[in-house]
Amino acid sequence: MKYKRILLKLSGEALMGENQYGIDANRLLQYAKEISTIVEQGIEVAIVIGGGNIYRGINAEKSGIDRVQGDHMGMLATMINSLALQATLEKINIKTRLLSAIVMDQVAEPYIRRRAVRHLEKGRVVIFGAGTGNPYFTTDTAASLRAIEIEADVILKGTRVDGIYTADPEKDPTATKYSKVTFTEVYEKGLNVMDLTAFTLCKENKLPIIVFDMNKPGNLGKVIQGEEVGTLVEF
Repeated sequence: MKYKRILLKLSGEALMGENQYGIDANRLLQYAKEISTIVEQGIEVAIVIGGGNIYRGINAEKSGIDRVQGDHMGMLATMINSLALQATLEKINIKTRLLSAIVMDQVAEPYIRRRAVRHLEKGRVVIFGAGTGNPYFTTDTAASLRAIEIEADVILKGTRVDGIYTADPEKDPTATKYSKVTFTEVYEKGLNVMDLTAFTLCKENKLPIIVFDMNKPGNLGKVIQGEEVGTLVEF
């Protein structure tokens, strides 16, 4: 097994499935089953989910909502997704703990690093909700920060595209995929992997990133085994 402890970053938009917004129950169950297969192999799994299927704080200003207020609304959206994923995982008998960066005693434990690590050591899937708890930081940054704090081996960014391309493959049919790329190349070529704050955190702490297609069944397991799936960002 190539990795022992991973942080899986899922986008909120991916949970929509074929819907225009909200949560697709079938997509959620698919993700839960993928996660369960690696948990059963003894991999320690932490997860961060975005909230873009429900609310995007960064778009709030267009509707006249203050950016800080909008970002707090986005944090609550990530908690809705986190609770949905927790419920789905537990339905298939995977033990979980949801830790929130903002205090929500009735629905989640407060984020405490040592507690999170202890849950992972006990084989529980740890879901980190509410981003970093601070406005102006994305869930990508939350994923990078939490991965570094829990000393994860890698960040797995599960998206709807199968890696990093020279251009947006949905817009440019001539775009070609990288199997491996260095952090420096990403900076120099202006490739879109994560927002710059999140990406720089990974670079400075020597944390590799793998971008892969989470919607293709079996991909998550292949990544864990060290197969060449998606794009590896390394040093």
